[in-house]
Amino acid sequence: MIDIGANLTSDKFKQIIAQTISNAKEAGVEKIIVTGTDIESSNTALTLSRQHSALYATAGIHPHHACNFDETSIAALSALLLHSKVVAVGETGLDFNRNFSTPDQQIRAFTQHIELAINCQKPLFLHEREAFDTQYQILKDARAEIKGAVVHCFTGTQVELEQYLSLDLYIGITGWICDERRGLALQKMVDIIPDNRLLIETDSPYLTPRTLTGKAKRSANTPANLPHIANFIATLRGQSLAQISTMSQQNSCALFNL
Repeated sequence: MIDIGANLTSDKFKQIIAQTISNAKEAGVEKIIVTGTDIESSNTALTLSRQHSALYATAGIHPHHACNFDETSIAALSALLLHSKVVAVGETGLDFNRNFSTPDQQIRAFTQHIELAINCQKPLFLHEREAFDTQYQILKDARAEIKGAVVHCFTGTQVELEQYLSLDLYIGITGWICDERRGLALQKMVDIIPDNRLLIETDSPYLTPRTLTGKAKRSANTPANLPHIANFIATLRGQSLAQISTMSQQNSCALFNL
């Protein structure tokens, strides 16, 4: 299996990164893509990926930090994207829920990330919250030029899911789907995602699956929990764990050129 989104630059993993990777491998997770959310974490993600063969990285500035995006950011991200271990541009997109950066700042940063993705022909690692209409239109206008994209940690509506799929985007599913409160809508629509567009991720250390038991349920999420998420998805889609594992791995390799 491949975990396409884990925040291993978090301080929670600082002293246990090797053990975290080892535990993931024992669980059947052979590759992990470490998410970059600003220049510092993107640099750290690349450093980790160069130290550990199982890791890869993304490079980008999360919409929460879009107010800090400037020409220096473009230069820094451009340099990071030259590395083969950096496999995607992002985390990027729009978040109109909290607006830690203004919508205008977010849109400017997002469009610049898209330009970077077009220039380096690497896919986009997308975040979106309560900004679907604007994000969809920007992506639709650029779709012919970008290599591809994954909507990371999708939690939207069925209409939004279908619209993203109409752009031939990949859909990333996290442990959110295991939540008996917030995940019910996603549980009902996960079988709509075509086999060749499904990706799986943990978003570690966040979104610990609520269907875990014992100490694991009370602990920070780790990539070793990916098989649990995959098995939950498999049951909802009427497929086997082996099927989910194989096709999500193939999709990850195709999108990220692994």
